[in-house]
Amino acid sequence: MKQLYALLLLGTLAQGQWHYSGHIDWTNQGYLTRPDDKHSTNNTLFTELEAEYQKNDLELQAKVSAQLDSYDLQESSQKNERSFVRLDELYATYSFEDDAVMAGKGVRFWGALEVDNIVDGFNPDDLRSDLMEPDKLGVWHAAFTHYTDSGEVELLVKLREEDQPMAAYPYVYYFFPEFVTYDDDLGTEKSRYRPSFYLKWSGSTDTEYALDYAFIIENGYDSQRYFQADVLLTNFKEQAYLVNKLMSYNTLVTGATLWKLEALYSDVLNDGKVSDYWHVGVGVEHTLSQIYGSADLGLIGEYYRYETVESGKLTDLELFELFQDDLFLGMRYSFNDVDDASIVGGVVLDLEYDEQSYYVEYETRVAETFKLKADYRYIEPSEDTLTAFNLMGRHQRISVKIGYYF
Repeated sequence: MKQLYALLLLGTLAQGQWHYSGHIDWTNQGYLTRPDDKHSTNNTLFTELEAEYQKNDLELQAKVSAQLDSYDLQESSQKNERSFVRLDELYATYSFEDDAVMAGKGVRFWGALEVDNIVDGFNPDDLRSDLMEPDKLGVWHAAFTHYTDSGEVELLVKLREEDQPMAAYPYVYYFFPEFVTYDDDLGTEKSRYRPSFYLKWSGSTDTEYALDYAFIIENGYDSQRYFQADVLLTNFKEQAYLVNKLMSYNTLVTGATLWKLEALYSDVLNDGKVSDYWHVGVGVEHTLSQIYGSADLGLIGEYYRYETVESGKLTDLELFELFQDDLFLGMRYSFNDVDDASIVGGVVLDLEYDEQSYYVEYETRVAETFKLKADYRYIEPSEDTLTAFNLMGRHQRISVKIGYYF
């Protein structure tokens, strides 16, 4: 009987439409300024494979990622522990006339700002990836969506809190000193299977000024976590706690100017170490069209502010919050050519701790099936405050990524 069911399922799937895609990237990163006892380069292979199935109102989606760091092929003292095979997505969606239901493992993006999306906390980051380019872990969840004339209302239930694996010393972006080990077995206030509930309302206006908006209410585990240490301060692990949380992200277009806003307030329910807090980011991007041929220039400015409400609890420094009082000034140069070439760059100025982070990125397509990305980053940390950048030290790197897409 099981064989008959399997044959019927295969026959049904064969009647729909399958689509396959993916890419393979090779990345070389050289660290011109770094701690002497950490790796001076990284060579990494990364691949992502996707499969999509559609038949009438049913859609199935699967995505698998794999990464190999060359140091993980060497002797144990040199291993980065950055290599993995990871299931990012495996979900089904069934659509009705004005509604849809979804269940499985997936990734969702929330946010509007350029440098840091402070509300984008539905999926945790994989700390084995390049920390300058957040790489999200899929989470098991279910969703019901109702579509309206101007947007949608969505109820989401996250079913499990995921661990955040971290690369090992001597990887440049390993957070801790050499004598400290990181335990990626997440600690949680209640069971990690305690559901987190989200109600999201989003939409857009069809007026002279185009407004896109989203409001989210959450009851569940916060995206912000903190580290717990053993008595000897040689082993650290993450701790997740429960909150009620309000979030919003919005964009408004007025002529050639794009206005952006992300904001959240987190009400910590029971954890005595973490304060209630709020986080706001505002931004503006003004585009100068056809400044040279068909090329456009976007001028970008953003400001971020993070504040805890209660004294005597973990501060922004102890929570490793980078965007607590920061100003970003940057630009985006779009060539608007057949290869979609662009240059993005700027500086993030920490106005409280006197830190600067500079970057410039160039990206283009080559021969339609290849992508080239190169970047340069320089970080000048605080000299007298124990920030995350201060722990990492002065940092300078060059990175080149070549990807084949199919």
